[in-house]
Amino acid sequence: MVIDENLLNKVAEQAKASPRLRMNYNFHESLDAKAQRMLNALEVGTVLPIHRHLHTAETYVLLRGQLDVMFYDETGREIERIYLDPLQGQFGVHIPKGT
Repeated sequence: MVIDENLLNKVAEQAKASPRLRMNYNFHESLDAKAQRMLNALEVGTVLPIHRHLHTAETYVLLRGQLDVMFYDETGREIERIYLDPLQGQFGVHIPKGT
């Protein structure tokens, strides 16, 4: 499978039409797969709730657009913010499990 402009545009259009303003395009064959590989289209206005993956790491690689990735302590206070923008050389972030 080629990840090209057509695929990005298709998933972005689905995200724009979604009430949550985001859409996954899964590369893994089942939810039981050891690795969850997906393309996520996040449109302006979508909100990803604060969450933690206890057993797996997570990696974001931005292909286009900009994204703030925020980290919180146990009380919900923001402790770090990473701004991603591939046009400025910030392409992604790796988040260790439990973070």
